[in-house]
Amino acid sequence: MTLALGCIADDYTGASDLANTLTRAGLRTVQTIGVPASDLALPEVDAVVVSLKSRSIEAGLAVSRSREAERWLRARGAGHVLFKICSTFDSTASGNIGPVMDALRAEGVVLVTPAFPETGRTVYQGNLFVGAVPLNESPLKDHPLNPMHDSNLVRVLARQSRTQIGLVDLATLTRGAEAVRARLAELSGKGVGAAIVDAVFDRDLETIGLVAAEHRLSVGASGIGLGLARALVSTGKVKSAAASSDQGAAVGGPVACLAGSCSQATLQQIANAERVMPVLHLDTDRILTGANETQRALDWAGQRLAQGPVLIASSATPADVAALQARHGRDAAGHAIEQTMADIAENLVKSGVRRLIVAGGETSGAVVDRLKIPGFLVGTEIASGVPVLRAVGAAAGEMLLALKSGNFGGPEFFSDAMRLMH
Repeated sequence: MTLALGCIADDYTGASDLANTLTRAGLRTVQTIGVPASDLALPEVDAVVVSLKSRSIEAGLAVSRSREAERWLRARGAGHVLFKICSTFDSTASGNIGPVMDALRAEGVVLVTPAFPETGRTVYQGNLFVGAVPLNESPLKDHPLNPMHDSNLVRVLARQSRTQIGLVDLATLTRGAEAVRARLAELSGKGVGAAIVDAVFDRDLETIGLVAAEHRLSVGASGIGLGLARALVSTGKVKSAAASSDQGAAVGGPVACLAGSCSQATLQQIANAERVMPVLHLDTDRILTGANETQRALDWAGQRLAQGPVLIASSATPADVAALQARHGRDAAGHAIEQTMADIAENLVKSGVRRLIVAGGETSGAVVDRLKIPGFLVGTEIASGVPVLRAVGAAAGEMLLALKSGNFGGPEFFSDAMRLMH
C-alpha cells in the first residue's frame, strides 16, 4: 500500500466526517481505530484516516499517540499528513492542538484552518465563525469538556504552541496559490512556524489544498481534507474513484441509538426521536453515585428491542451539565458517563444488536474502544460529515455504525440513519 494522503484524527466522529469527505471527493478511504495492527488486512486505498481519542487527554499522551500514527502513515508512503481537528477548534488552553502540531512539524510554515463553509464554519481575519456569529457567541461555547471563549484562532493557537503563529488573510488567499506561497515565505522569514488561514467559500479550500499538499503537514477540519483531496485529483496524483456501490452484505436485527452529546442539535434530535421510538433518559446523578443505571437501561431496552429501535440518552442541557460537574467534578462526571454508555453498548451487542447509532464524539470513542473495532469501510452518507460505517475485523462480526459529532445532522437524524443502515 502506498498512500497519497495520511490523516490523524483526534476523535472518532471527526475521523468519520473526514473519511466521508475524502470518499465523496474521489479518494478510496479507510478509517482505522487507533494505529492498525500489522496483521490487519486493509484494501488498496488512497487515504487512511487513523482515529485517535486524543482531543481531551493529557498533552504528552496525545503527542506520543499522534507520533506513532504518523510513523505508520509515513512508512506506507504518505508524503503529506493532515492532523484532523474539530471544526470548532475545541481544546484546552494548553492543548492538545498546539503540542501535537509542534511534535509533527518538521520544516516550513504549517497551514492551519478549521474552516468548512459547507457546514457553516468559516474563518475571517483569523476569527472562527459558526454561521453568522463568532465562535465565542455561539452555542458551542458551552462544550462540557472544552468550552471555547475566544474566536481568534491566532491567539488560541499561540497559547498552545511553542512556535510563532501568523495569519494568511482572505485578501491574500483570493489572489491564488502563488500569493499564499509568497505570504508563507514571508512568515517563515520572520520565524513563524504555523499560520491560520482564512476561508469563507468552498473555492478557498481548493487553494489551501493545493499549497498544503506541497508541505509535509497541515492542521484542520474536514474542509482542508476536501481541499487536499481535490488537489490530489486535479494534479493527477490520484485517479478519482466513484463511491463504491457495493455496500456489502445486509446487516439485520435490532438497532439501538445512544446519545451522549449535550449540543443543541443533538438535544433537538432526541426530542424528535421521542415521536417515533422509545427513549430512555439516564439519571446522570445515579451514574455518579454508583447506582446501577447500566442494568436499568439494559432491562428497559431488552423489553423493547424486539418491537423496534430504541434510544438511550445521557444528554442534558448546558445548565444541567454545569450543575452535575459542580457536584462531581468535570473529569469524573465525563468519564463515568462515557463508560456507562460503553457498558450499555457492549451488552447490547452481546444481546444481538448489530446496528448502532452513536451521537457525541467522546461517547463514540468510548463505545468503539469498548467494542474493539479496528477499522471501518466508509459507506453511504447519512448527513453532511456522517457516513454509514461498516466494521472491519470486529469480534462481533458484521456491524454497521454511525458515529455523529454532537452538532452534526438534521432534526430527524436518528430516523435518517436507520433508513440507510441495512
